[in-house]
Amino acid sequence: MKLSIVIVNYNVRYFLEQCMHSVKKAVNGIESEIFVVDNNSVDGSVEMLTDKFPEIKVIKNSENLGFSRANNQAIRLAKGEYILLLNPDTVVEDDTFRKIVMFMDGHPDAGALGVKMVDGQGKFLPESKRGLPTPVVAFYKIFGLSRLFPKSKIFGRYHLGFLNDDKIHIVDILSGAFMLIRKAALDKTGLLDEAFFMYGEDIDLSYRIKNAGYNNYYFPETRIIHYKGESTKKSSINYVVVFYNAMVIFARKHFSAKNAMIFSFLINLAVYFRAFIAIVSRFLSRIALPFADAVLLFGGLIEIKLSWEQNIIFPSGGKYPAEIVTVAIPVYIFIWLISVYLSGGYDKPVQLIRILRGFFIGSVLILIIYALLPESFRFSRALIVFGALWGLISMIGLRYILHILKFKGYRIGIVMNRRFIIVGEREEAERVADLIRRADMNPGFIGLVSVSENTEKVNGFIGNLNQIREIITMYKIDEVIFCAKDMPAQQIIDKMSELNLAQLEFKIAPPESLSIIGSKSINTTGDVYIIEINSIAKANNLRSKRFLDLIAGMVLFITSPIAVFTLKKPGGFIRNIAWVLAGKLTWVGYRITAYSVNHKLPPIKKGVLNPTDLLSDKNITPDTIDRLNLLYARDYKVMNDINIILKGFRNLGRKV
Repeated sequence: MKLSIVIVNYNVRYFLEQCMHSVKKAVNGIESEIFVVDNNSVDGSVEMLTDKFPEIKVIKNSENLGFSRANNQAIRLAKGEYILLLNPDTVVEDDTFRKIVMFMDGHPDAGALGVKMVDGQGKFLPESKRGLPTPVVAFYKIFGLSRLFPKSKIFGRYHLGFLNDDKIHIVDILSGAFMLIRKAALDKTGLLDEAFFMYGEDIDLSYRIKNAGYNNYYFPETRIIHYKGESTKKSSINYVVVFYNAMVIFARKHFSAKNAMIFSFLINLAVYFRAFIAIVSRFLSRIALPFADAVLLFGGLIEIKLSWEQNIIFPSGGKYPAEIVTVAIPVYIFIWLISVYLSGGYDKPVQLIRILRGFFIGSVLILIIYALLPESFRFSRALIVFGALWGLISMIGLRYILHILKFKGYRIGIVMNRRFIIVGEREEAERVADLIRRADMNPGFIGLVSVSENTEKVNGFIGNLNQIREIITMYKIDEVIFCAKDMPAQQIIDKMSELNLAQLEFKIAPPESLSIIGSKSINTTGDVYIIEINSIAKANNLRSKRFLDLIAGMVLFITSPIAVFTLKKPGGFIRNIAWVLAGKLTWVGYRITAYSVNHKLPPIKKGVLNPTDLLSDKNITPDTIDRLNLLYARDYKVMNDINIILKGFRNLGRKV
């Protein structure tokens, strides 16, 4: 057998699916086998492979064994003359495998080979070729000198920026995202070192292959897309620690004791420095907007209080008690900000309706609490009403300022009204257009662009691929989606590189898939449009559900003197309210019986009520109960909970 392909997957189902479609095209005509080693993914990756790629050899692990151990599992079973280690967040060109195999056949000195990698925008990824990370090279990399002087033969040795990106070179280190290895070289050097859990194993293996007398080649005559950063979030502290600790392992293994000690010192210095910067940056980015909102609210409320105090309440002299500033106003601000947060007012993209909803609910809560307070603590309803109006004006105004200044993530309406073109033939292009509409993207425009020149400009088609640049300019397009079914990967990458326009984004729609995948840059994760389910496990749904529990709990508590007379079991009503408010229960959950099949439902708290409370007929089969649970979990809506609470109101005292 000529080629064995090994892909290690961990919770990147949609990228893996796209990768597999490109791999299947590329292996055509080559005697090959494909292994996917799944490190205990919980996103349905294995089920997707079984359903769509039954011919693939799947190794399913019951725990995350790490990159090295998982690769070694497949390598031990591989029969190919060459073994390709391939990341799941990649797309290969149709002729990639043919070209690399031919090159290796013609260069017996080649122990391993890497290719030219581009990101989701078609931009070259410098880690396609790398130098050995000696202490001096690591120093230049850690402290940013390699980034400042990428083409320097002194400072640019980490990514070998002084070597032509479009010419074949013998290099020190290849990327594990795409690393073709001669089986004979592996037999001589040994498998991947399992001391490396993730990161560093490609550096170690490249170095050992070189020391075994082989050469590592950078081969730019074929390209792959590498959605760098999709399966691992590179801005996280965990990434910094794991990556640099891998470098320490490498240094101790291959460098002299003195050099390893210097290297370890530099690495530890970098870890603490990067971790500190990451923590501070993340903290500031998260609190900056709420802090600004709080400052604006506080300043406005003080001005409103002074004006109301001097002109309306105490025109002849006098003032409110000091507690209105030290206690009441901070409490009001806290409730408003929490309400806005729980309503999604701090989510991106900015949606002003969420802020309006948060202020309305927060104001209602404040007024309810205000009404329950003793007379001596009721300072002023007017302050609450005018404070809410000022809060709305200040929050919305601040966001409009951020929008005008084009702050990233605060572009009001931009994301929700993007303008798309879809490149493909009629059937597939129309299918993808339907996915965009169903993905709740609220597109401002969708145009279809044909791959062939003879397609008529009807039924949504506005031109062909040769006219794409003019189409993008004329229709002010934000995003181009390529249909992989109708275009080879090489053509897609060519177009991405050719259309290197500012603000333009690219995505790829795999055939027969409910996902559209892309990435903006080397360090950022692009949106993945998934036409799937509105799972109850989504963070915004869990937050909305908890918010509803709190609001309903407070309303039910206030109305409990009347409500208890309508309940079947009034004794448990107050108990359930207390448990829900404390977060131990939820008003609506699943109904799990001893006979029903629990479809590995997303975990939520036990519910007082459940979806079967919508039905008047209580003689429900376990199978029906199970399907109702699944439908509730897969397509969650707050209104579903409200309907269940209203319909099952008499059972709110039920023992759980």
